[in-house]
Amino acid sequence: MVLSLLSIVYGALRCNILAIKIKYDEYDVKVKPLAYVCIFLWRSFEIATRVIVLVLFTSVLKTWVVIDILLNFLSFLFYPWILFWCSGSPFPENIEKALSRVGTTIVLCFLTLLYAGINMFCWSAVQLKINNPDLISKSQNWYQLLVYYMLRFIENAFLLLMWYLYKTDIYMYVCAPLLILQLLIGYCTAILFMIVFYQFFHPCKKLFSSSVSESFQEWLKCACCDCRRRKSSESAEKTDLRSPADREETPSSSKISSMPSQILNADELFSA
Repeated sequence: MVLSLLSIVYGALRCNILAIKIKYDEYDVKVKPLAYVCIFLWRSFEIATRVIVLVLFTSVLKTWVVIDILLNFLSFLFYPWILFWCSGSPFPENIEKALSRVGTTIVLCFLTLLYAGINMFCWSAVQLKINNPDLISKSQNWYQLLVYYMLRFIENAFLLLMWYLYKTDIYMYVCAPLLILQLLIGYCTAILFMIVFYQFFHPCKKLFSSSVSESFQEWLKCACCDCRRRKSSESAEKTDLRSPADREETPSSSKISSMPSQILNADELFSA
């Protein structure tokens, strides 16, 4: 199992470096040794914790894991095609000159299958973009990365909770809360190494329009602004929804302003 994990992590490491060189093929990419260490630790914690979570969930709920796998696989399978259909771009026909339209469709289907299979266990180093001639997205989308890891963390926590609720006597001598805590901390450690890599050791970090920390700060500011707007709108609705009796009790300004004029008119008439 350790050798299998090391081989998978090494493959993910090579894919990461290859993806960087493909994205920035116009530049001389030099990867530092610390970048290799960060990528290796990032992928090790990410893949190991994901596999252990799925194994634990499968050991107690064998049929329900099929639903989870299908939802993950189908969502990542159709996501590139949905983006392609929403963009309204023409069907890519310049992938290979020798391929017909049917052959191009088969190649794209195999690519999306591979893309979905990778994203089930870890974040894909290459983001598939069918409407691009190179079939990959060369822009760094931090928000997509943030949403992926947030949803994956919530999913892992939910699967571990289901395992804890339905665990059998096989796990009698296992401290379940401690194991859950270790797995969640392990996944957070993977995210930490990923942030360190993109923030400090990415070979082309100077070409980013914004860093990871800046994007995260902007996201927090947007979230705080939305919360303030909701609170202000709720307070405005509460003031508008006052009872009619309260409104009738408070005299209007028109009534107050009209009383002195009426008194003055009566005095003038009396004097006349």
